[in-house]
Amino acid sequence: MKKTTASDGRTIRVGVITDQTGALSFMGTADANVAKMVINDINAKGGLLGRHIDLYLEDSATTDSVAEAKATKLVQQDHVDVIFGGIYSSTRQAIKGPAVVKGKKLYIYPEQYEGEESDPLIFCTGPVPSQQVDPLIPWLMKETGAKKFYLPSADYIWPHTMNRKVREAVTAHGGEIVGEEYFPLDHADYSKTVHKVMSGGTEVVFNTIVPPGLTPFLEQLYKAGFSKKGGHIVCTYFDENFFNLVPPEHVEGLYSCLDYYQNVSDPFSKKLIDEYNKLYPGSARFTAGSACSGMYRGLKLWEAAVKEAGSLKQEDVIRALDHAKIAEGPGGAAEMVPGQHHVRMNMYIAQANNGKFKIVKSLGIIDPKERMLN
Repeated sequence: MKKTTASDGRTIRVGVITDQTGALSFMGTADANVAKMVINDINAKGGLLGRHIDLYLEDSATTDSVAEAKATKLVQQDHVDVIFGGIYSSTRQAIKGPAVVKGKKLYIYPEQYEGEESDPLIFCTGPVPSQQVDPLIPWLMKETGAKKFYLPSADYIWPHTMNRKVREAVTAHGGEIVGEEYFPLDHADYSKTVHKVMSGGTEVVFNTIVPPGLTPFLEQLYKAGFSKKGGHIVCTYFDENFFNLVPPEHVEGLYSCLDYYQNVSDPFSKKLIDEYNKLYPGSARFTAGSACSGMYRGLKLWEAAVKEAGSLKQEDVIRALDHAKIAEGPGGAAEMVPGQHHVRMNMYIAQANNGKFKIVKSLGIIDPKERMLN
């Protein structure tokens, strides 16, 4: 029996790979929920181009080799029209091999990340360093007077690239990096690092340690009295979902910089979160650092591109996606910057206050400033 594919004029197949189990399950579960919510909503309104969308949802289990296998399945067995997903940058790279390099499939990556992904088949719908590091660092240095930064980090591509951008921004504004260290993702004993932080005059800890190593690091830094003694913690990906991992006092005063927080009060964002919470009550909340905002934005930009293209023909969809816009989304409107495959969007600086985020600076619309694709 012949397989039905989108080209047969019947269903559209959307593949989503996200970490529904493992260390990032609290993030990946929320991303899966967003994909279900958006696709169910499109189908309830008659589908896309008059066709029903079938969601092929895969669990990458916070393991890159699993993500790679699931991407292979989606391309070779399920014949999906587009793939979304991935949180860690290493997971993006794992998906990229079978999906993009071998499968020549359109891939939309929803998470905030280090930037510099440049492929004709890849679009990125989360913030990059020019939208996080570049506005946050000078604002923070002016606001707090801090000049000495320490960079404790997980050892993979995102922290290495982020730290390079942090170093550039800090030194450009008269500050210095007093320490930079890298650890395996599951590293748990940070006593030596915390000692260096406390004894070296560090004023800002710019953290790129990720789960599962994040929780012990924050606990050890808190017990050493870093924040009580006037130190500042920055973690650009930290969002409301992470408050489930740590006692609020461990991150009191922490600064983050993302494209959406639940403190954003525009009517559409509030309505969207109310809808999500009604459908998916519980601890996996709709947040930006967890890639929910990028997943929503990516799906809606792709929907707009398919409508403009009038077909599922991949080159036509890509041509339309290159300049796709949405008038409403979490945190505000968003649009692809033509030729960059990255999104111009609103950005916010927020500070942790008693287990919640309070926006302390609305940065407005910021360009991703990624390199142009040839």
